[in-house]
Amino acid sequence: MREPCRIIGVLDNGVDGLTPVALAHLQLADMVIGAGRTLSLFESVLPAQAERRDMGGQLTSVPGWISQARDAGRRVVVLATGDPLCHGIASFLIGKLGLSACEILPNISTLQWAFARLGLPWQEAKICSIHSKDAGEWSPGASPEHGLYALLQAVRRHDLLAVLTSPDNTPARIARMLVSEGLGDAFQLSVVTRIFQMEKNESMEKIIGPIVAVQCVDLVCADPNVVILQRCQPRTREILFGLDDSEFLQRKPDKGLITKREVRAVSLARMQLRADSIVWDIGAGSGSVGLEAARLCPQGHVYAIEKNVDDAAIAMQNRQRLGIANYTLINDKAPKGMDMWPDPDAMFVGGSGGELEGLLRMGLQRLKPNGWLIMNFVTFENLNVALATLIALSAVWDVTQLQASRSQPILHMHRLQAENPVWIVSAQRKQP
Repeated sequence: MREPCRIIGVLDNGVDGLTPVALAHLQLADMVIGAGRTLSLFESVLPAQAERRDMGGQLTSVPGWISQARDAGRRVVVLATGDPLCHGIASFLIGKLGLSACEILPNISTLQWAFARLGLPWQEAKICSIHSKDAGEWSPGASPEHGLYALLQAVRRHDLLAVLTSPDNTPARIARMLVSEGLGDAFQLSVVTRIFQMEKNESMEKIIGPIVAVQCVDLVCADPNVVILQRCQPRTREILFGLDDSEFLQRKPDKGLITKREVRAVSLARMQLRADSIVWDIGAGSGSVGLEAARLCPQGHVYAIEKNVDDAAIAMQNRQRLGIANYTLINDKAPKGMDMWPDPDAMFVGGSGGELEGLLRMGLQRLKPNGWLIMNFVTFENLNVALATLIALSAVWDVTQLQASRSQPILHMHRLQAENPVWIVSAQRKQP
């Protein structure tokens, strides 16, 4: 029976950080795989005949190396940092080779050590990693493809976070992202650098902070390092659904377009949203529908488009005021740029810029199975175009006419003032 590949967690204290069992496996290995720097840490205890393989830039080749060596009856060890199952290589190798082909021997993680050095309990911490290729500076409203997107999502939902950084994705870059999102005073950073590294028999480890994020935008730290983020301002209890119209900034002196609360509530209900829904918002106006949808889909994302430059700017201001991270807006005329969006679970059309028929055809074609296309109309002409298009496409549809009235003071009494009637059209592709 072939021996499993041993995936051993290591730190910068090298041999001193290994358990006797892990050290014994390393000393008996026929092939040792690791990053070049890691291999050099253990050169003194590696068998002379053991083959060394530097996996730097060759991660996809590692499973093949292991399989070939095991088929030849050779003992294989992979050196991984800290706990190999915490943002490490172990899950990748198990996925390629199977659990029976791997044995994990974890070490203390650098995150665990950082919390210990800071004296912070960390059972509630959210663990994040930006230890990857250069993510670039954060841009408000960036899509999920950005390398810092998942970290910002976690920051919005958690009060204590542990972050694995990289030489490019630094503590200062994290701080700049927080400042750009209006969170510069809400979080403080602690940085623990060069854990277990020694020079001339002296520890090179250093602890920086805690320092409020707004003061860390130019922070220079030695690498490698880990960042601990702690919320230092009380978290606001957010309203998820049914925001008052006044909560949204609107263009002045002429107010920009906004879907009123009563219509917005029914439209969102008809979208049948889930926590991970992808939503399109066409003709976003001040952003009210898309931004509430984003709150209802914390694991999803809203892609919005608005042709009016002033309304688009205000929608982005509303995004930041409401603390919403999963919302991307294009300032352009639909459907420009929409071909790059992922297929939606729900699509909302609040304005079409004269492109209604084309947008409906595109939307119904791109909708995921059982997805909903929701439209709001106040004119007969647009309603007629929509219904004619839906009929031509053999879509399944229905119409709700909504007429709401709101109380208004008159002298010492109150009266009802009617809002404009709105048709809410809900449509789906006809199922085969």
